[in-house]
Amino acid sequence: MPKIVNHRARRLQITEAVHRIIDAKGIDSVSLREVAAEAGMSMGAVQYYFATKDDMLRAALEQLNVRNSLRVAADDEGDPLRLLRMAILELLPLDETRRFEARIGLAFLARAVVSDELAELFRAGLPLVLEFYADQIRAAQATGQLAAELDADKEADVLFGFAHWLAHATLLGHYSPQAAVTLVDHHLARLAPR
Repeated sequence: MPKIVNHRARRLQITEAVHRIIDAKGIDSVSLREVAAEAGMSMGAVQYYFATKDDMLRAALEQLNVRNSLRVAADDEGDPLRLLRMAILELLPLDETRRFEARIGLAFLARAVVSDELAELFRAGLPLVLEFYADQIRAAQATGQLAAELDADKEADVLFGFAHWLAHATLLGHYSPQAAVTLVDHHLARLAPR
């Protein structure tokens, strides 16, 4: 009987190995040999799924974004302000999972500064994130949770910048996880109707 291979699971196994290598050794340590060893696969098996290192990095970055999006979507209870808050908190290194992801995300961001291909992934994804934030702000305005006079698109830009700055500052130890959550809540409270 022929062996049945779950290709999706294999790709995930490889991208998760890439994440672990980036976290432990840095993005420049990602190589076919390192990834194969970390994933417990042959180099040929890794090459079957990813022809180049850039292909692996791109897939690993996309998978990182998927993990974050799935956690936010799983927390959707129909409350737009709560969903917006959860989306922001998912970016912050508040526990070991999110610290791990924040370190990897920061490594990708640093690499994107010198890699047009990775930079394009960031540029392509940003409008989707900003649109999500703006949609939640508009929905929260409609329910009276946020001030009606706010410009949802501008507030989305501010929240995105604030969240990323706060993630980096928390990752570096400037803020504790509890202090970071307090700052998010303080900022969102400032957007409430007066």
